[in-house]
Amino acid sequence: MLKGSCLCGKVRYQVSGPLGPAIYCHCSQCRKASGSSFTTNASVAVDHFRITHGAELLREYESSPGIRRCFCGECGSPIIKRVESSPDSIRLRLGTLDGDPGAKPVAHIFVGSKAPWTELSDDLPQHE
Repeated sequence: MLKGSCLCGKVRYQVSGPLGPAIYCHCSQCRKASGSSFTTNASVAVDHFRITHGAELLREYESSPGIRRCFCGECGSPIIKRVESSPDSIRLRLGTLDGDPGAKPVAHIFVGSKAPWTELSDDLPQHE
């Protein structure tokens, strides 16, 4: 079982099932939402994800039609992303995990919009 939380610790969650492949996302929305040059995300089945504390503090923002980014309303930490066209899974921000997810990222996506100061020096596949 994986556990995670936001920066202030008021929103906590558990993941009881496997994570999908971990991906580095370089899209402009993930960069702006995180304040960093990329995010690290993995899919999780909705049935395997549970907010254990602070659900009332979660806020959502529709960043694009049908895409909702969920974050702690207290500290602003992004936690998950929900996509209406994929209602059975969520995208989890792996930086909010409290421990090792047991998986390494497998690819970089949206490298066509990566931050200009970011150099990708690993051997992972890169997708525009």
